[in-house]
Amino acid sequence: MKFLSKSILICLTVAIVSCKKNPAESPEHKALVAEHEVMMKTHEEIEKKHASMGDDHSAMLSSHKDLKNDSLHVVNEKAHAAILGSHTSLVEKHKKLMSEHKALEEKHLTGEISLEQMVKDHEVLKKQHQEMLDEHNKMVKDHEKVKAEDAKMAAEDKSKEETTEEKK
Repeated sequence: MKFLSKSILICLTVAIVSCKKNPAESPEHKALVAEHEVMMKTHEEIEKKHASMGDDHSAMLSSHKDLKNDSLHVVNEKAHAAILGSHTSLVEKHKKLMSEHKALEEKHLTGEISLEQMVKDHEVLKKQHQEMLDEHNKMVKDHEKVKAEDAKMAAEDKSKEETTEEKK
């Protein structure tokens, strides 16, 4: 009888312990945590690029302050400002996505949602993250085009100034 009681107790303990797996130990949860780390690093890079874009815009405006009624420069400034504004929105969207990702991690860790739901929701967030990265990369390319165009105009302006001075 004592052996039977101990056997039942051991079986129940094993059954309870094996049913209550730690959600944080699942490979899917570990992948979610790793993805969050990548997302945070990506966000740091996006914010650095955003600061650089802001600096570039300030430098552009500063270099144009002595120009009078130059519609080409004004158009370029407006294009650059539009890219900067869009990038600001993107940074904010990315911050929101990161908090949603962290909340998903917490919900799964506490058992509020199942592994299956976490995996499903994580796929949606990963897709949104990739779309944001694609949008960011497009903005960076557009920004580089605007900078190149501005540099080209600055070189043309300098050439015009030199030609005017030579004629004097």
